[in-house]
Amino acid sequence: MTAPHVLVPVPIPDRVAALIGSCTPAHILQAEFDADCAAREVRRFRGPRLDAEDQADREQALSELARANKVLSAHHPHFVVRPYESW
Repeated sequence: MTAPHVLVPVPIPDRVAALIGSCTPAHILQAEFDADCAAREVRRFRGPRLDAEDQADREQALSELARANKVLSAHHPHFVVRPYESW
């Protein structure tokens, strides 16, 4: 019997994360942070009915996500963050 091809999240030690971060340009790290925050904000506004203010906040978060993804995809196409992907 074979196991399904599911990636299991493995914690990265802080020193390894710092080493990876030191090799990545600062604007890419900032765009990754911005994209992650915007994706989280988009996920907050899920539901069948949103009032006008929530809809405007969701659209703002989507535009911030698109802006950050533009920077990330210019660096590498696989860095794009999607609003509804599971972590």
